[in-house]
Amino acid sequence: MQEFDTPTFRLAVAQFDQAAEAMGLDTNLHERLKLPQRSLVVSLPVRMDDGRVEVFTGYRVQHDSSRGPSKGGVRYHPDVRLGEVAALAMWMTWKCALAGLPYGGAKGGVQVAPKSLSSGELQRLTRRYAAEIFPLIGPDKDVPAPDVGTDAQIMAWMMDTYSQQVGYAVPGVVTGKPLSIGGSLGREEATGRGVVYVTLEACRHLNLPIETATVAVQGFGNVGAHTARIMQHHGARVIAVSDVSGGIYNPKGLNIEQLMQRDLNQPLNQTKLGDAITNEELLQLECTVLVPAALSEQITGKNADRLKCRILSEGANGPTTLEADRILADKGIFVIPDILANSGGVIVSYFEWVQDLQRFFWSAADIQNRLQDIITSAFHRTLRFSNERRVSMRMAALMSGIDQVAQAHLQRGLYP
Repeated sequence: MQEFDTPTFRLAVAQFDQAAEAMGLDTNLHERLKLPQRSLVVSLPVRMDDGRVEVFTGYRVQHDSSRGPSKGGVRYHPDVRLGEVAALAMWMTWKCALAGLPYGGAKGGVQVAPKSLSSGELQRLTRRYAAEIFPLIGPDKDVPAPDVGTDAQIMAWMMDTYSQQVGYAVPGVVTGKPLSIGGSLGREEATGRGVVYVTLEACRHLNLPIETATVAVQGFGNVGAHTARIMQHHGARVIAVSDVSGGIYNPKGLNIEQLMQRDLNQPLNQTKLGDAITNEELLQLECTVLVPAALSEQITGKNADRLKCRILSEGANGPTTLEADRILADKGIFVIPDILANSGGVIVSYFEWVQDLQRFFWSAADIQNRLQDIITSAFHRTLRFSNERRVSMRMAALMSGIDQVAQAHLQRGLYP
């Protein structure tokens, strides 16, 4: 459909079409799952600090709810579009199904540069957005979470706005909240920790000792920073990291803790803790593990041939195009696809939701152990499927997730 036509949505649909054709998916289901179940576009008038009213555009897209409530983050970014949000919702559907979580996929977003707003403006925008999407969300309907440009504080404002509407505290309406209002231990680092767990399994599978492994991470936000820190804790040498302004490189290894504690207004390439490099140069470094943890479509047909990693572990959503996938396969690079590699965030979000519903909270060790168990099991199921069906890891992950959703639709039937 024309409304969804963006490069990210075209990539998501092309991946789905390829997997659906390979698995012989029922034609009717193929058409149904191409488009989201429900899409909402909202106008968000916000009073700015100078007294004027600015109108922002927000979105909430629910791709599928056949297996349970829909689940997905809220993104604040100037480039957010309906098609991008729909693509991310589709990937969330396959991601939840692949991990065995009782969720469908959703995603939300607001077209805004959050750093350009004051704290008061950001709060008013968030509360208006939560009020506008109120009919769609709820602990049994659709559960938002943080994503690019949002954090625990924004989730707290969303939870409070929803709770004010119903008249009592509903901690389970969002995940990624502060601990004081029903958040979960381990949620902030969950996506990065999940990336590490599947990367360690891939290293074992390929007989690559972690003690001699080198790692480059594109994107030093929440996912990239925690991935780098935990990889270093497991003995790997992190040789390069980057943010939107560029990155730094040190073949002897970077001090990740020091980089995480720096003034966040200081770009990485100005820290003088390594040699300055561009994001493009980082992708082409010789390393054991490359982690794209920034935005989508970073690895394309134009640069894929220049990658020199052994493992590509996708911390971001949709960082690799279909054309690049074919080149990486020819080069023998082992790809851990996004819907597997970065599923740690939604897995621990699921834990938070369960804890909120039960009003019973788990220890950090419990959460880490449960996360490791679920995500490594998903990795080995995907690897086994890949080997048995002789398809790529991405196709194996997509086909497994799509099959779970297809089975739910076939069992439930069509209403009316």
